[in-house]
Amino acid sequence: MNKQDVVNAIATATGLTKVDSAKALDALLDTITSALQKGDKVTLTGFGTFEARATVAREGRNPQTGAKLVIPAGRRPAFSAGKTFKDAVK
Repeated sequence: MNKQDVVNAIATATGLTKVDSAKALDALLDTITSALQKGDKVTLTGFGTFEARATVAREGRNPQTGAKLVIPAGRRPAFSAGKTFKDAVK
């Protein structure tokens, strides 16, 4: 399922137009992204939690040459599924 399929499903379920459904989906994704950029956590009860997790600097290797390189510390997005969502997928 791709983004257009999700937009179509939202339009069918809500009675919104596909254009309005796409705007709603884009607004949701932009809101989650902005919150994570600020360091906030986004919890959708029953679905799951989006958060930005810190990573530590570590040493890695170039798989082609075997040369060592330093992978810098940073933040990465993470998602933890909620119980209701996990149970529905089982």
